[in-house]
Amino acid sequence: MTARLRDALRETAEAVPAYDVHDRAVATARRTRRRSVAAALAALALVALVPVGLRAGGAPTTAAATGAGGALPDRVSSPAFGELHATDRPRLGPASVIFSGQAPGLVWREEGSRVVAVGADSDRYRTFTVGYEARTGEDVVLSADGRRVAHGSGSSGEPRVTVIDLVTGRTRDLATGVAGSVTSTPVAWSPDGRRLVVRDTVAIDEQRTDYRSVLSLLPLGGGPRVELAVGPHSGGFGRTVAFAPDGRRLAYEVDRPAPLDSADGRRPADPTGATVRVSDLDGREVSSFTLPPSTWLAGKGAWTPDGRWLTLAVRQGYTWRLRHVDPANGREVRMIDPATGGEAGAARLPWVSGVTAIRLLGWTDAGAAMVVSYLPHPNAPARFDGPLEMDQRSAYGNVGTVRVLALEPGAATARTLLTAPDEVVAVDVADDVVRAGRVREADPPAGLGPRFWLGAGLAGVAGLAVWGVARWRRRRAYGG
Repeated sequence: MTARLRDALRETAEAVPAYDVHDRAVATARRTRRRSVAAALAALALVALVPVGLRAGGAPTTAAATGAGGALPDRVSSPAFGELHATDRPRLGPASVIFSGQAPGLVWREEGSRVVAVGADSDRYRTFTVGYEARTGEDVVLSADGRRVAHGSGSSGEPRVTVIDLVTGRTRDLATGVAGSVTSTPVAWSPDGRRLVVRDTVAIDEQRTDYRSVLSLLPLGGGPRVELAVGPHSGGFGRTVAFAPDGRRLAYEVDRPAPLDSADGRRPADPTGATVRVSDLDGREVSSFTLPPSTWLAGKGAWTPDGRWLTLAVRQGYTWRLRHVDPANGREVRMIDPATGGEAGAARLPWVSGVTAIRLLGWTDAGAAMVVSYLPHPNAPARFDGPLEMDQRSAYGNVGTVRVLALEPGAATARTLLTAPDEVVAVDVADDVVRAGRVREADPPAGLGPRFWLGAGLAGVAGLAVWGVARWRRRRAYGG
């Protein structure tokens, strides 16, 4: 290379602007870090806005929160994937309906043990799980004002009853104090919500060769347990309990024997009916009577609104009807309308056909009976026009779905108030909602629930954090 060429190259190189590698690298790193922080803050803001949006759109109204409002939705659906739990914020407030079954979203650990509560005034859904195959209205029960729900302990762990307050989100475990109890199952609330009727299953010996049932009245505010009845363990013992409207008496079924076997292959005759007992709050028996075959205490709403008569559910083939009896002796009574001199009460109510059973929820202020009707499962192994106990008539494998019906005086047929998807097989309605008799057009939630979006947001934040740490370590490794 000649001296002239070397000087020319040097002059050209000196004329090229210098590139500050260090300063540019630092600036790029700072810019990347600012973008990462901004993205993380944006994700955190989205996560924070999820509960804010829920509070804005789903908070219960003042009327519902105080128990003054509430209407029955005309339909329910399976809960959204990622639906809020009963103890999550924002709180649900009083519920109008609870339901369970084996529809999508209701199965937990291979059992239909997830229960859904629906808000009193809008389609806000909340879920909770119990340790057994739940039959809402029978072993998972809603208080009269819809504020609290009680469920049992299942078949494992320490026997207890769990009470969930849907307004505060607090849960409370209650022990019945029944010696040797294996499970504790709530079956009815008192009208004022101060007492629960609980059925305990008790082993008769250490080897648990057999069991007996103990029915008790449990004060929630403290105080001694009141024993109502003790008898052989069976699906029907203490299954139906009804408080009088004033809360001073309660009626319950006990001592129903199992169906008789038929030696000649014919359909077995109906067994003798159960004994219905009426007791006061101290456990003193006021009266008792035996039910005829194919007859049951109608449900938690069995007392007439004036507290004078009891209502029974009577099966004739596939058809069911209600009738009133005197609680003192079980004799059928005919109610007379003083204005017209004609029949009133159950005698004027339509019959319900094509169902496995009906259960009386209560009476509306307009005089209609609100009942749950259990529709047969297409593949049910049982026949429902013959002898079969009530616990089998409402069993998961025998019921395809449920409807809530209004039996209105003088009507030819029942009117459908609430429908449910297939495999929703049990439902309970708050007494206050039953009495009001209001029905609203429902718009159940669908798609993905708030818990899914909250989890997705947290996962996004965690991913950004991992990415940021990885970049920081890479810069440290290269001396940046």
